[in-house]
Amino acid sequence: MPSIRKESNVYFFTATNLNWIKLLEEDEHKNIVINSLKFLSDNKRVKVIAFVIMPNHIHIIWQILEPHKTENIQRDFLKYTAQQIKFSLINKDSPLLDAIRVNAKDRKYQLWERNPNWFALDNTDTLLQKLNYIHNNPCQAKWLLAEKSEDYKYSSARYYILDDKEFDFLISHKDIM
Repeated sequence: MPSIRKESNVYFFTATNLNWIKLLEEDEHKNIVINSLKFLSDNKRVKVIAFVIMPNHIHIIWQILEPHKTENIQRDFLKYTAQQIKFSLINKDSPLLDAIRVNAKDRKYQLWERNPNWFALDNTDTLLQKLNYIHNNPCQAKWLLAEKSEDYKYSSARYYILDDKEFDFLISHKDIM
């Protein structure tokens, strides 16, 4: 089985909503995340290999493309999604606004926990393990969002299992090896 080159910049990324609040339950909010992934891909900043959007967190496997840096991708992705979801909550006068209100000098609201998790994927076995984890996440007993991974819309599982091209920004893990 081919392996991933060390310099390939492939990462498993996890971001969690502040205090595990379920800010991503609404499809509108999930679509904000999707649109941001598409934007980053279309602008040749990342290649998105896999993702899942859960009610209060996201997992992504992506390749950061040169000359872009992980910290800039993280900043732009989390800032954009936070702003758009915040605007959605404000427009709906959502009670969730109180749950994400913070007393910070630089912001009134915070949607994402600080210090999301980055994990470099430098071998094929680990990449495949994380890919399976992402795709099976909605089926876990804790969530029961789908019976089969390909039944959950907001995941790359349908791309891999059914060859569904709805999320046209996705690339196969095989294309980075």
